[in-house]
Amino acid sequence: MIRRVEVVLGERSYPIVIGNSIDDEIAAFVSRAGYSARSMIVTDTNVEPLHAAHIAKVLHRAGLQAEIAVIPAGESSKSLAEADRLFTRAIEMGLDRKSPIFALGGGVVGDLAGFVAASYMRGVPFIQLPTSLLAQVDSSVGGKVAVNHQLGKNLIGAFYQPEAVFIDLDLLASLPAREIATGLGEIIKYGMIYDADFFAWLEEHCTAVLALRPPAAAHMIARSCEIKADVVRQDEREGGLRRILNFGHTIAHAIEKETNYVRYRHGEAVAIGMVGAAEISVQMGLLPPADCRRMVQLIRTMGLPQRTEGVTADAMYEDLFHDKKTVGGRIHWVLAEGIGKVVIRDDVPEMTVRKILSGLSS
Repeated sequence: MIRRVEVVLGERSYPIVIGNSIDDEIAAFVSRAGYSARSMIVTDTNVEPLHAAHIAKVLHRAGLQAEIAVIPAGESSKSLAEADRLFTRAIEMGLDRKSPIFALGGGVVGDLAGFVAASYMRGVPFIQLPTSLLAQVDSSVGGKVAVNHQLGKNLIGAFYQPEAVFIDLDLLASLPAREIATGLGEIIKYGMIYDADFFAWLEEHCTAVLALRPPAAAHMIARSCEIKADVVRQDEREGGLRRILNFGHTIAHAIEKETNYVRYRHGEAVAIGMVGAAEISVQMGLLPPADCRRMVQLIRTMGLPQRTEGVTADAMYEDLFHDKKTVGGRIHWVLAEGIGKVVIRDDVPEMTVRKILSGLSS
């Protein structure tokens, strides 16, 4: 069964297509899009041997001549240097303003390919083909594209919406347990920030979720996309409501930076960051301790970490001020008021933050 979620943004609206064996859906979309014949598939060294040739054949059937550009797998590829190599490849291939760029991979591939698509010739068509659970429920939707800087994550980028997102559930079969867990970090976040019923559903269906049983996988991916699409519809450029999607991310980005983007997967860092944000929320008198315990228990059950290793509280605290959510020297925290409800606060005392960070790193 094919499920569709529409990201409603006026003339920039686009579909998210979710299902098994969706090659025909991809080919049909490309055939009617009016693209130039030449295109580029950006993928990484992990995904390329598994899926790139097949996707190139699907695009060829739809009338596109697709060349495959392979980047090294890992967060280190989200760099201006790697983007420059892709710009050079696009120029050498003769891509024009109607030549689509396809992102085939996880979040790193999507962020980098989207940044290149947003910048090359001031913008070319961009299609997301996410292969990881994390990318399917998070980074492929919403139009945030970026590369990292040595001083912080995602500091150089743009808002640039894809023309479509195609989520093939068959691709999840090859994911190792750790990659499933890292995607679940973002999925838990959606329940915490927006939907208490969805959070309770995750609690009740942990076994099916962890096994990625088809009905459970389809539901949690579709519901996650629906929540993100609804938030993005109301606030495309993060002027207000969209900030809630950053629950757990302020601390997570500091953890990732201090561990050189290697020790923790993104969803693992987000899980630790959500624990920190929830504990700050309790300290601020916003979140009932019982709700904090529920969240921590679900994170634990899903196989995600709750504390960090190899990071000091002082280093994390300094990193917070290089985060995009810090404005005028004040950190805009996304804090929980209950399961399914969050609030933005910029008045968290330094002592409280340092106390919680010390607890996370002990």
